Amino acid sequence: MAAATTTKTTLLDNEERKQFVSSNGTNSINAPSWQSCFYCTRENFKTIGEFVTHLRNRHCTREGGSFVCRYGFNGVCASLPLDGVSDRDYDAHVAKYHVNQQSRESPPEWGVYSAAQNLPAVLNDPQKGKQSNLFTKKWGEHFVERASIPGNPRLPDVTHADFAVYLGSIGKRYRWHERRQQQQQQQQQTATTATTPEHLSAVPVPEIFLKSQLQLHHASTFDQVFPSYMQTEGSSKLQRQQTGRQLQEQLSHYLDIVEVKIAQQVSQKSAAFFHAMTTQHAILAEMQQAAEQVRQLRSALAQLHGSAVVDSFRVMRYAQRRQHYVTTLDKLRLMATVHKTQPMLQLLLGTQDYVAALDLISTTQEILAAELLGVHCFKHLPMQLGEMEKLIDKMLTTEFERYAATDLNRPLLDGGQPETDSVCAEEDKLVAIVMGLLRKQNFSFVQSYQQEAIATIRAIIKQLLIELLSRGDHELCLTGAGEQSLELTLTEWLTMLQRASYALGGVLERIKAVVSIMQQTADAAAGGSSPQEHTVNLIDSEAFLSAAHHEQLSGQLQQLLQAVCHYCHERCANIVSPQSLERCAASEQELLQLSQIVEEFSETTQSICSAPSVPLQLALKVQASRYAQRFHAEHKQKLALLLDQERWRQVDIPQEFQRIIDRMTAGDYAKQAPLETPHLGLNGGGIGNPVLLVEGKQPFALVSVALLLIQMLYEYGGSAQRLPLLASYHARNVVDLLRCFNSRSCQLIIGAGAMRVAGLKTITSTNLALVSRALQLVLYLLPRLREHFESMSGYEAIERDYQGHIKEIEHKIHGIVSERVTAQLEAWDARPPIPSQTFRHISRHLVKLHEAIAGVLPEAQIHEIYGVVHRNFKDKLREQLLKLNIYNNGGPQHGVVTSELTFYMETLRTLKALPPSQLDNGILEHIWLY
Repeated sequence: MAAATTTKTTLLDNEERKQFVSSNGTNSINAPSWQSCFYCTRENFKTIGEFVTHLRNRHCTREGGSFVCRYGFNGVCASLPLDGVSDRDYDAHVAKYHVNQQSRESPPEWGVYSAAQNLPAVLNDPQKGKQSNLFTKKWGEHFVERASIPGNPRLPDVTHADFAVYLGSIGKRYRWHERRQQQQQQQQQTATTATTPEHLSAVPVPEIFLKSQLQLHHASTFDQVFPSYMQTEGSSKLQRQQTGRQLQEQLSHYLDIVEVKIAQQVSQKSAAFFHAMTTQHAILAEMQQAAEQVRQLRSALAQLHGSAVVDSFRVMRYAQRRQHYVTTLDKLRLMATVHKTQPMLQLLLGTQDYVAALDLISTTQEILAAELLGVHCFKHLPMQLGEMEKLIDKMLTTEFERYAATDLNRPLLDGGQPETDSVCAEEDKLVAIVMGLLRKQNFSFVQSYQQEAIATIRAIIKQLLIELLSRGDHELCLTGAGEQSLELTLTEWLTMLQRASYALGGVLERIKAVVSIMQQTADAAAGGSSPQEHTVNLIDSEAFLSAAHHEQLSGQLQQLLQAVCHYCHERCANIVSPQSLERCAASEQELLQLSQIVEEFSETTQSICSAPSVPLQLALKVQASRYAQRFHAEHKQKLALLLDQERWRQVDIPQEFQRIIDRMTAGDYAKQAPLETPHLGLNGGGIGNPVLLVEGKQPFALVSVALLLIQMLYEYGGSAQRLPLLASYHARNVVDLLRCFNSRSCQLIIGAGAMRVAGLKTITSTNLALVSRALQLVLYLLPRLREHFESMSGYEAIERDYQGHIKEIEHKIHGIVSERVTAQLEAWDARPPIPSQTFRHISRHLVKLHEAIAGVLPEAQIHEIYGVVHRNFKDKLREQLLKLNIYNNGGPQHGVVTSELTFYMETLRTLKALPPSQLDNGILEHIWLY
């Protein structure tokens, strides 16, 4: 882009030169060389002197006392390249080679390949090596052999045609510009002519004689004054004399003309001249009169100065002197006050008034810098005050650390009883220290107090653990904070946690009281008032704490409370962590006690820092999770064992289990579940009803493992009610337990696994009905369990699984009977006796099925099963009738079919296996409808 810009500039300059030359016409080509400068555009000269002056100012450099000509291509003169000459020789060089040059060749157009190297580049060229003829060459643009440098392939080849559009667009404007330039030059020439005096405008005197300065030592001026005098070198002496005589006569003629014109002007202005001479005498008289008036005025001013001004100025001088004395006295009093600064500081520090001491130091330093600057006797006092200020800052930090350690390490009351005295000791001292630290803008005391509080908490827990271990025969080596995994019982751990929570609660109350006093002090330092009822005695002082610093300090104090409470939770969490209790199996009562301790301590810390702490709650949830896993593993293992041992026979329901169902229906899980299993009371005196009544009207015939499942569900619900923390864990475990019961019962009954595990000879319809009834009882309890646990993940899935299992059992039951009925009908033929042996067997199968499920399943489910069997019977009978070509034509075979169906329907009516609406003789007509 830079190369393209340079190329454009060069082309434009060349174009301007061409247009300039063409504008001057063809005659300008042979014009003298001094009329224009080839290297400066639009520079035209009327005389040789102007051209020489231009070369000296623009194309010449002065180096010391010598002149170097730069009028040439690339600023190098071809006739005088680098040789400096004197002033006279320079003028001769210009006159010989530049002024009198008859013709000049236009230099070649410069391009990026025209640049010549300088001497350092040639001497340091590593490719040339040692050059033998280096000092014999003449320096110039041909000093180094030019090499053709190929063009850059990445740059486009820019030609004159690329600028044709641009030159065409600006050509018209450029020509207009040239015309404007010529008009301005003509106007300037006209103005110059117009400035010639009127009385000399008609005088044929050259303009050079009318200039204010006539410098004949300039060659151009001399040439104009004595024209053709320097070009008469070849003429004879007589010719030169004639030329000089003619020039003298011409100059004399010019002088006579000027004298005549002056005489004419004087004669024209003579009246004005004589008038000015006449009025001069009047002006002199007026000036004498004005001088006399000035002398009188000066005399009057001298009298006034002696009588009024001198005394007045003397009074003013005395008043100013008195003011200086007063100012000096004030300075002396101020110096005396400043001199008493150090004793006053000792007094203030003795009364623990740190803020006043710091204010006194600050005020004294301001006075020394503003009003007592330069006093020699106080030159060391600012440095002493600075050192004392640093000493006070260090003293405040030490006093605060000592106070914090003393206050936090005060003995605590036993048993976690609240302290009757003031929670914070020496409040006035704390206020004074905190105010001093705030005055110094030193907010690091918050971090110092936090570290001291954490160290105190660590020491308390360590001391409690030592006291606990000292009561037993435990051997240990304490390191760190003292919360190692030790050989302690769960009771000892709970005791340790309870004592730690009481002790830490007391320490946190102290910390809260101290932080509250700090906050009140900060409010007072910021110019506000504390909204709390219990306010401390604050020191009266101006507000010196900015709003930004006050907000920052308030945030740090709140973070201090939160950090200390969080650290307490972490220390207590280490006590109840799995590493500490990994050898202890907590019971529900112990877990309940642990939960109460944690909740009380969490409420205490939250009331102090207004933010919940997570570590101790997480540790409690870990313990609850371990207990829930162990609880679930025991019950799941027990359920799996009883399922494998179950004989799948109906058992009587003890009264205690009836009460459990009633409580679960009502959502009451407060009472403990019975400790004995159903197997213990089957043959004893505690036998109740043969069926379990739900809501007082729905009977459920159950097996013993179903009663155990009810007991387990009640225990899960009771545990979740006593410990709400376990509700979420028990909810997931209940779903897992029900899923285990469903899958295992399906494997044992539907999959006939009970024949191998429990030794059953066959899986009867009674076994299937008992399993179905147990599943229906679980479906009845599921919504109530979900309501009790508030949320059960996987509830919909377990409900679908149980419903599908019940449908599968029903399909299994009516499938058994339908297969036998189908087998009997395939061998049946419409012939006497009536009823035939086939229908007798069918009736016997229906009666056995009814005997197996009548006392187990509800009537609606029995009707549904027999309805499926009845439909299958009709479909199979229609197929058999079609196969035997028996039709509803009133023939003998039609009568046999009618008698068989009448016997079949009589059996169903006797069993009441179908709803009354389906027990009529409509089958006698429907059987013939295909």
